Amino acid sequence: MLHHQGRHALVTGGGTGIGLAIARMLASQGAAVTITGRRADILDAAAAESPGLHPLVMDVADEASVVTGTAAAIAARGPVTICVANAGIAEGKSMAKMDLAFWRQMMAINLDGAYLTVRECLPGMLAAGWGRTVFVSSIAGLKGLKGAPAYTASKHGMIGLMRGLSEEYLGMGLTFNALCPGYVDTDIVTRNTASIAARAGIEAEQARQMMVKTNRHKRLITADEVAAAANWLCGPGSDSVNGQTVEIAGGQM
Repeated sequence: MLHHQGRHALVTGGGTGIGLAIARMLASQGAAVTITGRRADILDAAAAESPGLHPLVMDVADEASVVTGTAAAIAARGPVTICVANAGIAEGKSMAKMDLAFWRQMMAINLDGAYLTVRECLPGMLAAGWGRTVFVSSIAGLKGLKGAPAYTASKHGMIGLMRGLSEEYLGMGLTFNALCPGYVDTDIVTRNTASIAARAGIEAEQARQMMVKTNRHKRLITADEVAAAANWLCGPGSDSVNGQTVEIAGGQM
């Protein structure tokens, strides 16, 4: 049985990494999945390789782009009843080296983008009397990440938004939850490896091991592990899971 047959899912940042893994997982269960991002070539390539994915160029930091993009997706595939707010940037910068422009960019993409995406999807969920919203946060949404106060604040803010929405729409057939993965084996980790190595003056493998060791089971998490959790939160048997943070970090944080 395909648990998401006939449903329309929207996954921001759905062309790569965790977002793409979630999009593929939802599509495998019958959903028509709109994947969004800023680069058409990446989205088109992802959609070409995976049936059920529909590319849409959209910048979550731009309100007009989110409004028009989501409306276009709804016009093409019906109301969005599964919303995955995944788009984000992960970049460390200490307080001493951080300027306001960096802070605002982090909040615009990670937090404002999540708010705008969910805002535009909510009417369809309310009309249907059923909806699932999954925020892709981070362990940095639950604990401080040294050297990354802006990123930490943005991911904490995402969890606060999730918890507020779960209370606001309680008992209406909608749930709101957040995934909080540790370091996942994606392009972001690859980029961070180079960045950490350059800043610390160490070899790339040493930098990579610093991230690996942060995960409690001492290995990188796969994107498919995160996707499986998202799929469960959107499927049968999860109706009573609402306003929760799901840690995917190999152990207690």
